[in-house]
Amino acid sequence: MKKTPLNSIHRDLGGRMVEFGGWDMPVQYRGVIEEHLAVRNAAGLFDVSHMGEIEVRGHRSLDFVQYLTTNDAGRLGDGQVQYTALCYADGGVVDDVTLYRFDAKHFMFCVNAANIDKDFAWMQQVLSESAMEDVKLANLSDNYAQLALQGPKSVEILSRLTEVALTEITYYHFREGEVSGIPMLISRTGYTGENGFELYLPADQACRTWTALLEAGAADGLLPIGLGARDTLRLEKGYALYGHELTEKISPLEAGLGWIVKLDKPDFVGKTALVAQSTSGIPRKRVALLMEERGIPRQGYPVYAGDRRVGEVTSGTMSPTLKTGIALAMVARDQQTIATQLKIEIRNHRLQARVVKLPFIP
Repeated sequence: MKKTPLNSIHRDLGGRMVEFGGWDMPVQYRGVIEEHLAVRNAAGLFDVSHMGEIEVRGHRSLDFVQYLTTNDAGRLGDGQVQYTALCYADGGVVDDVTLYRFDAKHFMFCVNAANIDKDFAWMQQVLSESAMEDVKLANLSDNYAQLALQGPKSVEILSRLTEVALTEITYYHFREGEVSGIPMLISRTGYTGENGFELYLPADQACRTWTALLEAGAADGLLPIGLGARDTLRLEKGYALYGHELTEKISPLEAGLGWIVKLDKPDFVGKTALVAQSTSGIPRKRVALLMEERGIPRQGYPVYAGDRRVGEVTSGTMSPTLKTGIALAMVARDQQTIATQLKIEIRNHRLQARVVKLPFIP
């Protein structure tokens, strides 16, 4: 099991560690609800060093990432980030990723931890089958630590440690600069739905940066946050998680991510299958379900319309903000309309839920 550079600090802070995608990661420190609310109301600091970083360089880098991904990388300017997906030829998802453009000859992917080796191998395969010999790939995941500072007070806290004009970094943009004297990439992105930053920095500077950030935000209520709250935060906003809403058997169209699939751009891996799926009609799709009876939905729980099983939960939890159960589910085409009444089977009881519009909270 792999460990991030911060494992000893997590344990010193009382972090309860779990195996996650082959990594030893903190699931919580003070408790999921307290940590969740800290991010919503003040700020939270996440160690996401398990995420992977894969670099693309070369004169035809833009051509390569355009062919590799579903979104339109041609719309990116220097210093901009894009949420996109890697697909197999049949439209199934290799991974959902964020793409960073430094310039037309230099890009970087941030990929999910459990998929680092798979993604890199897939990129190498696609590259080897193309005619883009000058493009070079490098798996730099071991070189980087990644920290996420998220919450309404994140700008105020981070500004105490950097001279970078943080308010000038707009959403899904990044700059290179120093935090506590350490060079890093400062990205206005996150997985919580709150204002915040993701910091990419040298792995050997992770402990120093983590400590400096916690000290800078102590008076503002900044807390270390584990994977438990990370999941409840992303679920309240309806964000997809690979292995749940996205898999090799679930296309981005089925996952409700048609906005990152640009079928009108030139050829890309999976385009033919996704065009066919779009044309014939998507037989199932992700929806948001709000519990109307007391119960906590979990991945794999069946969803019913009357006595007919029409889908299953892909992610579910008790929302700390709404104080009721919420879920994302894949359901049949005829059960996707907002306000549709469905039932989720929880502990052998079919409990009432209804389809609602995402996100669950503003």
